[in-house]
Amino acid sequence: MQVKAAVPAIDLQGQDVLPIIEAYFEFVHLKQLYRQGWLRHGISTERCESVAEHSFAVALLVLFLADAHFPHLDRDKALRMALLHDFGEIYAGDFVPADGLSVQEKHRLEKNSIVQVLTKLPNGPTYVALWEEFERGGSAEAQLVRQVDRLEMALQAGVYEHQGLADLAEFFDTAAASLDAPVLQGILDRLRDLQ
Repeated sequence: MQVKAAVPAIDLQGQDVLPIIEAYFEFVHLKQLYRQGWLRHGISTERCESVAEHSFAVALLVLFLADAHFPHLDRDKALRMALLHDFGEIYAGDFVPADGLSVQEKHRLEKNSIVQVLTKLPNGPTYVALWEEFERGGSAEAQLVRQVDRLEMALQAGVYEHQGLADLAEFFDTAAASLDAPVLQGILDRLRDLQ
């Protein structure tokens, strides 16, 4: 797993710190964790987005798309899910299908990460429950965030292709297989027309 640096919280071991400081030193690692799928498809570390950059883009897309096309959903809940959806990668890492990790093992590793980071915070169980709801995809908000997560991946693939960095057509296909909402499929279709 390629990272810019180790989890900064390692430097705090043995010190008496506030839970919010410790959590920050943990979740800031998402800025140092490369999106491994892009690296494996030839995007250099200098150009590769971090997990934090991806999460930020997902949250913005959820905000804009929920306001414009899904007003019946609880936007704040969806935004919270979007902001937390990759916290499982803080300690587990960013696994891709080629890693051969079972869905159950990936979930176990990510849940351990979520619990380690969030339960020290006030409202920690609420945040863990939101992440679990996202993982299950049982609510309309979770389904939206899960689909936007895939749409963002395709949009980023489009950026990389326009920059001439790689042929990432398979990411468009992966996203298309995950999108049920017609408005999201329409965005992907228009993106494909630009390629």
